[in-house]
Amino acid sequence: MIIERRFQGPDGTGNGGYVAGRLAGRVPIDTVTVTLRRPPPLDTGLTVTAEDERGHHVRLWDGESLIAEALAGAIVVPPIAPVSFEEAQDAAEKFRTIGNHPFPRCFVCGPLREPGDGMRLEPGPVADGTVATPWVPERVPERELVWAALDCPGGWSFDVAGRPAVLGTMTGQVMDVPNAGERCVVMGLARSREGRKLHAATALYGADGRLLGRAEQIWIEIDDPERFGG
Repeated sequence: MIIERRFQGPDGTGNGGYVAGRLAGRVPIDTVTVTLRRPPPLDTGLTVTAEDERGHHVRLWDGESLIAEALAGAIVVPPIAPVSFEEAQDAAEKFRTIGNHPFPRCFVCGPLREPGDGMRLEPGPVADGTVATPWVPERVPERELVWAALDCPGGWSFDVAGRPAVLGTMTGQVMDVPNAGERCVVMGLARSREGRKLHAATALYGADGRLLGRAEQIWIEIDDPERFGG
């Protein structure tokens, strides 16, 4: 597996949701928990190994360094209720982070990415602890891009501009992918804080209100985003 530079999150490392989605695609079940152990390197040949005969537990390696692992997961809480596409558009207008975004070149939410290059999601507040962003994919996305869309809104449900955090664990379930040009809404919810661990949930809805995917996450606050990639 190679994580191309285009799909970076923090500078020099892979976007957590995208990497999780790529690895989850190797597990033949619909709900998968992916734990990121180290910053995923870019443009590097990585190795995927199966840890059981059914392929329900796989690991991602950079040489002898464990980068991530994926195994069967479960989501037990109901998905976040959606807002309308218009409400998500209004929320995105409040996403003003170009001057203080901790990872401005992030493939999913980086404001320095050109339209068509990055996803340019802009999760803004719709209620206390809840954010929303519109997403209109130009073409039918791969399932790992749904995982990517479900990533960053969870972080932005907390104040990650003031206190940067990175994805540590993500349990995701993708029911379907959007159509090209479909007006989708991605929701993020701050569930709880436990020291440096931030517990969040996200959900993706299609234009007709159908649930396309959802996730539960643990984010980890970091002290210095510029040194995260090491």
